[in-house]
Amino acid sequence: MSTFSASRYTTEYQAIAATLPGQALVWLKELRADALEKFSAHGFPSPREEEWRYTNVSVIEKKLFATVSRETPLPKLQVVDAEWLKSFQLEDTWSVVLIDGHFSAEFSDLDGLPETVSVMGMADALTKQPELLETYLGRAVNNTEHGFIAFNTAWFTDGLFVHVPAKQVLEKPIQVLHIVTQSDVMAITRNVIIIDDMAEARIIESFAGVGDNNYLTAAVTEVFVGRNADHSLYKMQSESEKAYHFGGIYIKQAQDARFTHHNFAFGGLLARSDIHVDLDQASECELNGLYLGVNRQHIDNHTRIYHLKPHASSREIYKGVLGDRARGVFQGRVIVAEDAQKTDSQMNNRNLLLSNEAEADTKPQLEIYADDVKCGHGVTVGQLDEKSIFYLQSRCIDEETARNMLTFAFANEMVDKIKIKSLHDKVLEQVLVRFPQEGVEKSWL
Repeated sequence: MSTFSASRYTTEYQAIAATLPGQALVWLKELRADALEKFSAHGFPSPREEEWRYTNVSVIEKKLFATVSRETPLPKLQVVDAEWLKSFQLEDTWSVVLIDGHFSAEFSDLDGLPETVSVMGMADALTKQPELLETYLGRAVNNTEHGFIAFNTAWFTDGLFVHVPAKQVLEKPIQVLHIVTQSDVMAITRNVIIIDDMAEARIIESFAGVGDNNYLTAAVTEVFVGRNADHSLYKMQSESEKAYHFGGIYIKQAQDARFTHHNFAFGGLLARSDIHVDLDQASECELNGLYLGVNRQHIDNHTRIYHLKPHASSREIYKGVLGDRARGVFQGRVIVAEDAQKTDSQMNNRNLLLSNEAEADTKPQLEIYADDVKCGHGVTVGQLDEKSIFYLQSRCIDEETARNMLTFAFANEMVDKIKIKSLHDKVLEQVLVRFPQEGVEKSWL
């Protein structure tokens, strides 16, 4: 891809570099410098790169999004206050709010959080726990793997730091609410989540924007799950219809660790999610996803599960419902290393196309270098089963309602996997609002 846009961003970078957090840390300055060099040389990812062949981000190159400093006032047309935020926040959770890429202590609520648990903005963590972050930041992801990761590493303005110590079990989930309030800006955040041995935690990432603003979100989250620890991570992306979104989640699991991820992609004009997991011996991983596309939305999900050691298991199912001229992409890759005997892995991607102009590109991959494994994958792209429609019609249900009921049931299977009631209800609410078909009713449940 042309590096013209990269050079424009690089020029702007010199003006903001001194304002970025952690500039007093030598190791972080070196990390940012390496990432900046990579991004300056190659720019954003190109369709010429195999893992980006279905997604062209050249539209992002044409626009120079501005960074938002911590001192920038919120737009006068939108007053962000506690009452307004209630429409996004979930009940019975600890709440962390990031506004335009910056941690907001004013709107966050961590009352009752155990004293041994650390939850704070990344900028604060770089001041208070720099030694710990030096050990973890950039260790779960290759910071120069592609342009968006390099861009995030160089430009991140804030983010989230979570450390749950060994044997600590969090009774409530932590919700991380990313809100963008302005147009023509970018919210670049870096998150590090550390779940120590035998600890348990649930974290929810919610992404939303004000109105129909045009902006860029680029969030990279690194997760470290210790031995025999249990971590569930949820992501609900319901950005503005004109927004661009890149979200990368990179997980390293220790022996016997358990990790579950639920990914719900509803918003954005162009949205890309990367979920990469490295499994150790006898660890378990489950990835679930649902994406809904309408109009000209482009939603891309890229997953990679790397079995490094024996006796690990992984389960993955992603579903897509696409209407109008929307395009959905699923690239799922499972790698089984030579030493990873007794691996048990299953991957499935199913897509429903509701119009002749909707498109689904799916590319499942299995790379197996061990000889004693049980692995499989399945893919379907098509329309509803006519026999099922006829069955409902025989029960006095008209054809349009029958189609709506079957399509909704297809998507709702993924919603029902959510065990947190407040999140389940919020995701269901978004499904009903953003569903590609009209006439879908909650009363069908």
